[in-house]
Amino acid sequence: QVQLEESGGGLVQAGGSLRLSCAASGRAFSSYTTAWFRQAPGKEREFVAAIRYETNYANSVKGRFTISRDNVKNTVSLQMNSLKPGDTAVYFCAARLRRIDADTYTADNYMYWGQGTQVTVSE
Repeated sequence: QVQLEESGGGLVQAGGSLRLSCAASGRAFSSYTTAWFRQAPGKEREFVAAIRYETNYANSVKGRFTISRDNVKNTVSLQMNSLKPGDTAVYFCAARLRRIDADTYTADNYMYWGQGTQVTVSE
């Protein structure tokens, strides 16, 4: 059993930065693939980035966002730079006990979810 809690969302101007954090409880968290998804109003939840022993990013955030993990503190972070209004969404942390593969990009394949944190990027 894994419990996830996100923090760090907020309001920022376009071009600014935010750092999201996902704190996890549970054993062997470092063995999980942990991902960030986001969901804007009226849209489906979409993959942003994932990390296990390697990282993977959606094309829309590549070069602007960086995912990292601290296995001692059991946290996964998402550093978001050069933010755009199109990045506005609720951001969710999710985890699954599988390696990064073709299923990594689909929200339905994740068993554990946080409650989400709002990120709003103004013009």
